Amino acid sequence: MSELRPKKTLVIGASPNPDRYSNICINDLVFCNYPVVAIGLREGEVAGIRIQKGYPLFEDVHTVTLYLGPQNQELYVDYILDVIKPRRIIFNPGTYNPDFAERARQQGIIVDSKCTLLMLSGGYY
Repeated sequence: MSELRPKKTLVIGASPNPDRYSNICINDLVFCNYPVVAIGLREGEVAGIRIQKGYPLFEDVHTVTLYLGPQNQELYVDYILDVIKPRRIIFNPGTYNPDFAERARQQGIIVDSKCTLLMLSGGYY
């Protein structure tokens, strides 16, 4: 597989439920030809992407997009910052966590408090 594909994205809070925004996000990322990996509470599949549980090791993740409220992020903060080491974290509406965002910025990670779906549809992902 070619590494020329840009902005490999890890969706955290992924759901196989088609009514969830994380599900729509995965579908949109796949449609826009972004490589996608996903973590959720339940295993499943969306648009051919396997949703995994726990803390799998993914390489070359450019962007983490969060679909977990701040109260549920604590289990993933160290994993994201110390294991995944993304270049960017997107806090979707309702997920912004100022302490997590500040820790990410201190490590040189770009922090966006935006909607991934709007970024994709607007062409500025």
